[in-house]
Amino acid sequence: MLCYKKIITGLKAFEKRLYKDHSFIEDVIKLVGGTVFAQGLAVLASPILTRLYGPEAFGFAALFTAITGIVGVVACLRYEMAIMLSKRDEEAANLLGLSLIIAAFMSILLVPVIWVSQEPLLRLLNASELAPYMWLAPPTVFLSGAYLALNYWNSRTKRFGRLSIARINASVSSTGAQIGAGLAGYPTGGSLIGAGILGSAFSTVVLGGQIWRDDHRIFREGIHFEKMREGLGRHRKFPLIDTLSALLNTISWQIPIFLLSAFFSTSVVGLYTLCIRVLQLPMSFIGSSISQVFFQRAAKAKEEGTLPSLVENVFKVLVAIGLFPMLMLTLMGRDLFIVIFGISWSEAGVYAQMLGLWTFLWFISSPLSIIYIVLEKQEFGLKLNIANIVTRFLAIGIGGWLGDPRISVFLFAISGLFVYSYLLQAILRFSGASITKAMRIVFSNIMIFIPAGITIMSLKELSVDPLIQVCASAVLIIIYYIFILKTDPLMKTI
Repeated sequence: MLCYKKIITGLKAFEKRLYKDHSFIEDVIKLVGGTVFAQGLAVLASPILTRLYGPEAFGFAALFTAITGIVGVVACLRYEMAIMLSKRDEEAANLLGLSLIIAAFMSILLVPVIWVSQEPLLRLLNASELAPYMWLAPPTVFLSGAYLALNYWNSRTKRFGRLSIARINASVSSTGAQIGAGLAGYPTGGSLIGAGILGSAFSTVVLGGQIWRDDHRIFREGIHFEKMREGLGRHRKFPLIDTLSALLNTISWQIPIFLLSAFFSTSVVGLYTLCIRVLQLPMSFIGSSISQVFFQRAAKAKEEGTLPSLVENVFKVLVAIGLFPMLMLTLMGRDLFIVIFGISWSEAGVYAQMLGLWTFLWFISSPLSIIYIVLEKQEFGLKLNIANIVTRFLAIGIGGWLGDPRISVFLFAISGLFVYSYLLQAILRFSGASITKAMRIVFSNIMIFIPAGITIMSLKELSVDPLIQVCASAVLIIIYYIFILKTDPLMKTI
């Protein structure tokens, strides 16, 4: 009875914290609404796109995105992160202005770099056909930096609905352009690149316009060159430490694309890219939205002394959302890709099966990893990203040396399991949350999956049609979510 009362008291306290000011869940739902529409449109369009464009076109576009993404993530030298941590809106506004100026400078600086280095770089990557599109890299980097800065200002002001609108606009414009180009007879990697830039530009302009409409008075009255210079010095830890950390993190994500292209072909890159896109859907739908709202709430919880309980409850929600479908994908990956995307993408499904458990750990740790920013432990993030980049390079490199992309992907998954397991325990330790409680949460969710796993394995043993297996998997996932909504007190509260 005493234990039951403690649970009820804890849930009530958690609910009170969630609904203080703007509800945590309300803010997440605002973001998820737009994200569901945007990503849902991309999901619905994927079977069409994979029949219009081949793996080589997807790999071609993925290489361009990887090259620009490395610079784009540090386009503001990470000063955009300080926007969330500033105590006064005036200081945050000056950091926004500073971030946009730095992004513009970085994109201009990239022009001569691209001019000098593109030929040897593309030769190394086996992608000389990408040369005519490299002039688009500098504006793409500026759009990435501008969107990041505007995004963090928007999160600070808790206008999460604006981000939903921006994401919807980006998805509609880019997906529409991709399908249109394919149907018009231009199913090339260049069409995918152009459509992606169009969506990025549209979302950045829409978000910037909304922010200016609502907050222009703060910018007009508060932004001054001297105050931007003060912010430059006050938050110098971000460019000095966190920039390198973010750069290494992004490079670690792009290493598989670069190395798979260098060792094998753009077709293998395309298979890997579609695999990762599908695996990242839970993060795209829900995880990224939770991450943004969690950042704002964690900064406040740190001051209030409630960070451990916040982390534990968000961890529980992420496990409940992510583990079951990822385990199902580990069993059903190849059949799922054949049914939805076509037989030419079956190898991408094999990659998905190998990467399923790694994706689950990444799905949980990615939103929670903002903890080391909140606690100003950027040095830890730097060390972790160094470990990530080294292990991924070795994993993909060994597979390339052996001449087998499957070995590369498998070793990549194994290295990720170790790195993200370490990250998760570090997050829990930094925040003061219980590691034992976290392990119990994971174990209890695995036990829930076992009957569903046995069912799917039985269908496979009986050689049931893959379409029926995929449909059965979807039904089991729906039943699971209904079950946790009915039985889990925390999920009921949410």
